[in-house]
Formats: sequence, structure tokens, C-alpha cells
Amino acid sequence: MQSVKKAASIALSVVMWIIILVAALYAFTTLATREDGSVSDIAGFTPLAVQSDSMAPTFNKGDLIVIKKCDTSKLEVGDIVTFHTIIDNEYALNTHRIAAIDEVNGMRSFTTKGDNNDVADTHIISDGDIVGKYLFALPQMGKVMDFLSSSMGFLIVIVLPMLLFFIYQVYHLIVVGMNLKRAMAEEDRLAAAAAIVDAEGKGDTTVTADNAAEQLAQAEAKLEEARRLKAEAEAAMNATKQEDTDGE
Repeated sequence: MQSVKKAASIALSVVMWIIILVAALYAFTTLATREDGSVSDIAGFTPLAVQSDSMAPTFNKGDLIVIKKCDTSKLEVGDIVTFHTIIDNEYALNTHRIAAIDEVNGMRSFTTKGDNNDVADTHIISDGDIVGKYLFALPQMGKVMDFLSSSMGFLIVIVLPMLLFFIYQVYHLIVVGMNLKRAMAEEDRLAAAAAIVDAEGKGDTTVTADNAAEQLAQAEAKLEEARRLKAEAEAAMNATKQEDTDGE
């Protein structure tokens, strides 16, 4: 039984750590873009959910990509980068491949293009627009992050399990408290027994004998009461059987 409880406790801890890690990943994917235009990262790494198939088959809509801050002076044609841009008259992050690099008076500009697009992007970007360089993709994990970004997904996957874990911890504390109370009561009982034994060892036989006689009388009274109740029950059952026989 103890091994089962231990295994269940380990499994619960693993599940909670997974939920915490997923919650952290959710925070950095859904809240990556801040109001001031900066992008959050963990040690320079940022996960982002892909929202279109413009880079298929390199990565597809619903995938999760990871980018890393980079030295823009070392970027070359063919590198895939994430950058600030305007899409449908709204600020957005986009991840496309560098199709051309131009330099005028020491200032570089980049022309980008999606692998699945026929034409290059309209907006030409500069070093300051680039957020990071693409590293790798996790297929379909972007859908998971998109689900977590919804109110229902966040409630089901993160809030509800954490609430259940909190309730379990409260229940566990209550059980521990009850067990501790029982243990203290048992200790008091053992202490009382030890005191009686000590009294016997000192020759205080009068108190011990009186207690024993009283306990014996109580036990005999309870036994007699049990016999009486049993006799009454048997008599009632016999009477019921006799009535059934007479009725036939």
C-alpha cells in the first residue's frame, strides 16, 4: 500500500511539473509580443506559433518554431529570420527566408520571401527589425499553444489541474493533521499505561486491583446486555416465523 501511495505521489508531481512547464511555454508564446514592440525570450530563445503556410514545407501552420537572438551583421542570404513587419495594416511578427541583402552607406537592408510564396515580401526590413534567427520547428505544437491561449484551453489545461492539485494538498494536510492527532492520543494512552505499570512496580496494588475489578464488572454487564438483546432478537424472529406458518 505504501508503494502505491509513493508511486501515485511521484506521478502527481511529474504531472504538475509538466503543467508548470506548459504554462511557462504558454506565457512566452502567447505573450511574446509586448505593447512596446519588444519580444520576450528565455536566455535569448523565443518560441512562436506559426499562423500561416507561407514557409511550407520548411514549417507549416500549426507548428511551433524556436528562434534565437543573433548578430544581424552575420546573417546571410538563405537564413530564416523573424522580424517586425506590417500585415494587413497591423503590427505583426513574420518569419521568412532572406532572399537578398543590400548595403548602402554601411546600412544593410533585407529582402525576405516565404518558401511557399511566389513573390518577395513588400516591406524591406533593416537590422533593427530582426528579432532572431530560426533554429528549429516542433510539428503541430503551435496548435497546442493556440489552444492554451484561448480562455477554455487555459482553464482546462492549466487552471483546473492546479486547482485540483491545491485541493489535494489541502486534503493531504487535513489527513496528516488527523493522523497526528491520533498518534498523540495513542501516545497519551501509552503514557497512562506506563504510569499504571510503574505504579504496580512500586507496590501500589490497591489502585490496580480496584481498576481491574471495575473493568471486569463493566465487561460482564456489557456481556449480559448483549445476551439479553440476542435473546430478544431470536424470540422476535421465531414469532415472525410462527405467524408465517399459521398464515399458510
